[in-house]
Amino acid sequence: MNLPFTSSLLLLVTLAMSSPLAHCAESAPSGAIRHSYLVMGGKTAIISEEGQAVWEGPGGTRDGFVLPNGNVLLAFSDRVQEFTREKQVVFSYKKSKENGEIGTTQRLYNGNTLVTELGARPRLLEVNPQGVIAHEIVLQPETDNAHMQTRMARQLRNGNFLAPHLLAFAVKEYTPEGKVVSVIKTDLEELGGRKGENWPFTAIRLDNGNTVLSLTHGNKVVEMNLKNEVVWRVDNSHVGGLFKDPCGSQRLANGNTVIGSHAANKGVSMVEVTRENKIVWTSDHPLAAGVHHFQILTTNGKQEPGMPLK
Repeated sequence: MNLPFTSSLLLLVTLAMSSPLAHCAESAPSGAIRHSYLVMGGKTAIISEEGQAVWEGPGGTRDGFVLPNGNVLLAFSDRVQEFTREKQVVFSYKKSKENGEIGTTQRLYNGNTLVTELGARPRLLEVNPQGVIAHEIVLQPETDNAHMQTRMARQLRNGNFLAPHLLAFAVKEYTPEGKVVSVIKTDLEELGGRKGENWPFTAIRLDNGNTVLSLTHGNKVVEMNLKNEVVWRVDNSHVGGLFKDPCGSQRLANGNTVIGSHAANKGVSMVEVTRENKIVWTSDHPLAAGVHHFQILTTNGKQEPGMPLK
């Protein structure tokens, strides 16, 4: 399981009840799904279940989380910052000069912040609350193309790190010492091989050991087991062509999967599907156009339980 936060589930629920995000419509049409969510892409915002922007961040972002204390942790292309709801910066890390860009961020259990840097020295960093690097893991992306080296890296429950490497068609699990202990390949023949451009972007490790993968230019999301077998798949044949470069995805507690389309600059940019690939919710909100990643926060007035799998 991915571990973005240091706090317990009880704290998450308590904060949810007192947070502005918990204020949603008192009732919804029978069978209708309403979500509040954080979106990151060309715009950065928290959108309520009524479709109102209740918080907007400065400019475009790539990754981030609403933290249990209500603050928002965001990865920009050149820095990572944590903002209060009053937009005060309470944590900041700026990328090193040797690398070209930042990919992702995540708040870890130990209070440090995970940052990925792409460039001449691709690496995972643990940055302490003072903005100082506490630990480094050198990545093996198999390409010098900085922008395509890695994206949504996450720490796992066992303390290892999961990093998708786009042009390597591989998701690698690294120990804190930098050793690769497992590899999930996405250039499988059944997925169209390398010509299918199934670049792994988001990798979500589930409690059962399976991994949910967004495969960007392949316009599909798959779930793979420990044997590197595809056990679930959703693509444009199931959703009427709505997937346009799906980058971010999130597995919800009810088993549904929400998928965002980075190349959808207008119209539907987020889709929620069931295990049977039935569409049950979409978003065409203008602030979610070109969504890079997101976090579903509430559903019909209730906080999404547990740690966000995204």
